Amino acid sequence: MKMKKTLCILLAVVTALSCVLAFTACNKDGKDPSDAANPSETGAAVSSTLGANDLANVKKAGKIVVGMECDYKPYNWAQTTENENTVKIKDGMYADGYDVQVAKKVAEALGVTLEIKPMEWDGLIPALNSGNIDAVIAGMSPTADRRISVDFSDTYFDSVLVMVVRKDSAYASATKIADFKGAKITGQQNTFHYEVIDQIEGVKKQAALPNFAALTQALAAGSIDGYVCERPGAKSAVESNKDFTFIEFAENNGFKYDLTDASIAVAMRKGSSLTSEINKVIASLTSEQKDALMLECIARQPGE
Repeated sequence: MKMKKTLCILLAVVTALSCVLAFTACNKDGKDPSDAANPSETGAAVSSTLGANDLANVKKAGKIVVGMECDYKPYNWAQTTENENTVKIKDGMYADGYDVQVAKKVAEALGVTLEIKPMEWDGLIPALNSGNIDAVIAGMSPTADRRISVDFSDTYFDSVLVMVVRKDSAYASATKIADFKGAKITGQQNTFHYEVIDQIEGVKKQAALPNFAALTQALAAGSIDGYVCERPGAKSAVESNKDFTFIEFAENNGFKYDLTDASIAVAMRKGSSLTSEINKVIASLTSEQKDALMLECIARQPGE
């Protein structure tokens, strides 16, 4: 009898614990999961499994929220003047650049307004997967590492890697990456631009820098001999800094990398229903239109 009573008590305890654990697993924060806010409306954290609802959520919110640095000319930048090309970020500050123009085309095709959220490069993908933004349109390459955590659209610009140097530098006449032996070279952090520097034998690889502005400032100050970037970024730097030039390497003289790594695409949550819609917008742009748009952005970018 005593044994039977003990077994009954144990069974009751196990049953109670099972209920508690099941409730906790399904409702970890103590709230009804159905109350989760629309990421386009509030930026509340959402699971990547909700990517299938992205298009519906954007339509419901009436806007698409896009993340970018607003500090990576000619792809994106911030300025204090408003014009027909800009999108307001906040009072007295407006975004422009190649990414901004592509984002405007996406919003127009979806029939919604465009909201741009400026943020640090390292925060873009976390912001996307937490639901703070709906897409990243920020001069981002669809690398294999990034594809692990996000999906990408088709590419909306293709480029190559070059080296930006000072005109008065001993490296200004370089024709191959081997010519940079002993040079102090860097690139933007958390980009493959920085990784390929290891292909230069004897290079003095410097610490990666956080953004485009830091790279150009370091080169202007002489603390580095050059930095690796894509051709549009180099053209932008030369346009803003008359003392700069860039070196484009002939085949077999430059860096070795997957060409898609130098292409630019829109990042979205895994399984996002926005992907096919954004791909339609990209497909509507010819190579000539993309090149012309990039040249227009380089021509009107603000100086340093």
